[in-house]
Amino acid sequence: MTITRIDAGARMSQAVVHGDTVYLAGQVGAPGESVTAQTKAILVQVEELLARAGSGKSKILAATIWLADMSDFGEMNAVWDAWVDGQDAPARATGEAKLATPDYKVEIIITAAR
Repeated sequence: MTITRIDAGARMSQAVVHGDTVYLAGQVGAPGESVTAQTKAILVQVEELLARAGSGKSKILAATIWLADMSDFGEMNAVWDAWVDGQDAPARATGEAKLATPDYKVEIIITAAR
């Protein structure tokens, strides 16, 4: 089975396709932006990477969402819920974590089918 790497660098790839499964690296928005703005930007990136991998948001199997502060859960969910729109909701976990820089408030990791 082949492995395809999208936007591969020395440290990581933004997406890896193995068979009919697509794994996205953790996606983040612009540092310093609001939780809403970062979440919206991340979901645009997710859609673009999935399209490049031959998938789409209706094929997302699982999402792991890291928030720098769980008090932002409702704000992030408002964006997420509008994006999912009640259809094809994936398995999902959300937790609080210290992200790569304090300017990041949200990071989303996606696994999808092709």
